[in-house]
Amino acid sequence: MSGFGPGDPFLADCPARLAVELIADKWTVVVLAGLSRGPVRHGELIESIGGISRKVLTQTLRRLEAHGLVHRHAYAEVPPRVEYELTPLGATLTEPIRALTEWAKANGEAVLAALDAGERAL
Repeated sequence: MSGFGPGDPFLADCPARLAVELIADKWTVVVLAGLSRGPVRHGELIESIGGISRKVLTQTLRRLEAHGLVHRHAYAEVPPRVEYELTPLGATLTEPIRALTEWAKANGEAVLAALDAGERAL
């Protein structure tokens, strides 16, 4: 028993688990952080997020849109223009992501040092 009670994210059929799995994806937090500054185009996200391919960014944006966290707005212009922005639901993750980012900044060196020490012990 995990002790979380109703909405226990450790239970396979719990909606909270789906939400945790969505947020825990490798690129989700980075993409949501990139969108937290306001509407942005696909190419601008590529430039601001190091190491993500266009294909993976597109897949991540589609998944976040399907789950109600991101809104895709296609403008009827020539050439076509598409912008992505957080939905009100997606915006509720801004503060938790900011807190996680601050933790990572404060502890990133310690995590790398522990990893390095662990690899040397092998």
